[in-house]
Amino acid sequence: MYRSRSALLALVMIPVLSAGCAGGGDDAAESEPAAAASEPAAVDAADADAATAALLNPNLATEDELAAVAGITAEVAAAVVGGRPYLRAADLHAALAEAVGDEAARTAYGALWLPINLNDVTNDEILLIPGVGDRMAHEFEEYRPYVDMGEFRMEIGKYVDEEEVERLARYVYVPIDLNSATRDEIMAVPGMSERMAHEFEEYRPYTDLEQFRREIGKYVDEDEVARFERYVTLNPGG
Repeated sequence: MYRSRSALLALVMIPVLSAGCAGGGDDAAESEPAAAASEPAAVDAADADAATAALLNPNLATEDELAAVAGITAEVAAAVVGGRPYLRAADLHAALAEAVGDEAARTAYGALWLPINLNDVTNDEILLIPGVGDRMAHEFEEYRPYVDMGEFRMEIGKYVDEEEVERLARYVYVPIDLNSATRDEIMAVPGMSERMAHEFEEYRPYTDLEQFRREIGKYVDEDEVARFERYVTLNPGG
């Protein structure tokens, strides 16, 4: 069963970071579709690389990796690990904000993030993404249900440039269909190994998610099954 997050919630508040990207304000890039945007300003190569660098997954990162995030102490990092698995971004935020404060937690999401399912994420969770405001959150929701990440890139690309689309894509995912996903799609699930991908394929066709839990539960514990389940679905006729 999921371990208690009381250790994280009981931590005393630590100093809040001085600056960060809160989710409440609209980013300037959201104001007009990309085609109508003015000439973009030059972007430093290092800044561009940082914008598309991989985010630490709180369900997979080590304590040392978490403690390297600005505003996250070793004590908080240990508590984050102890509270796994986090199944929703809202759960992670509630625990982390209690420990370090809302502003510091939001700032940490520039380096640390639990990917969110585009098809069931709440508006509040979307607004936790750095630089996303009400208008962009509306666009995220407007095009549901998403079939795949290609559709997300196409639709959101109407409003922001390609670099921003790729930055936003780091924060979201579309669940893969257990019966039709390719090996590459399965391997894109965070924390997936070749051996586990083989097991995902081995038990096809799946008739329901209970079968998935039962079969994959032969290889990993209940928490890990629940973590994997976030990234999969069964489409009718899939």
